[in-house]
Amino acid sequence: MKRMSEFRSRMLALRKDGKAGLLPFVTAGDPSLAFTEKAMRAIDRPEVVGLEIGVPFSDPLADGPVIQRSSERALARGTTLRDTLDLIEKMRPKVSYPVLVMSYFNPMHVYGLERFVKRCASAGVDAVLPTDLPVEESAAFRKALGAGGIGSVFLAAPTSENDRIERIARASSAFLYYVSLTGVTGARTELPPGLLARLKEVRRLVSKPLAVGFGVSKGKHVKALAPHCDAVVVGSAIVRAIETGKNDRERLGALNALLDDLVRPLRKPVR
Repeated sequence: MKRMSEFRSRMLALRKDGKAGLLPFVTAGDPSLAFTEKAMRAIDRPEVVGLEIGVPFSDPLADGPVIQRSSERALARGTTLRDTLDLIEKMRPKVSYPVLVMSYFNPMHVYGLERFVKRCASAGVDAVLPTDLPVEESAAFRKALGAGGIGSVFLAAPTSENDRIERIARASSAFLYYVSLTGVTGARTELPPGLLARLKEVRRLVSKPLAVGFGVSKGKHVKALAPHCDAVVVGSAIVRAIETGKNDRERLGALNALLDDLVRPLRKPVR
């Protein structure tokens, strides 16, 4: 079953209009599945190109302390990969954007790859990002996703040489996710020096839709990055906003205030 990823078609449409979109991240079940439903509704804005939903994992090595804590909270409530996919199936008809599942490989392996792909397809998942699966070892995984009509997304790092970035882009059927800094996820006060120049090089290398994330926490970061990519990913800042609330009302208030700031630069063409 071959089809164009909705992420890819949306990002290419934005590019044609000189725009970029916001790609928020939330951890499923943090602090509850009921709140994640509310967050998914709040995130449904015209400037949002899609949502990245993280599957909670006990040993999230690529994640900084904020997202690690969110995984711990979700796991403490018993949230599983199955729960995450059930949530997506429930909410997908209620929101206008596509959903990317971000998961470490082990939960998908334990679930069973063929079963996982079938469940993603029935739940309405558009693409999957296997956080810790090297692209060189991903052929079987990508083949299974493709057979189920599910897109693939892989991470390219600042340390990746040009030929490796091209290889990662070829393996990413939905879009290429460029990590803006080395190390784990986490909000930063400023963007890394040299990032914008490097993004210009990456744009020349690959024609695939390009998303940029890690370290993005403010509207001014989005404004700086948007001319150089098709989507800006914001994770830790969103998870931290949710973490600050004592109840769901406070959490939604903090989330909406942050989203207001993040989408403001994306309302008009950026290039």
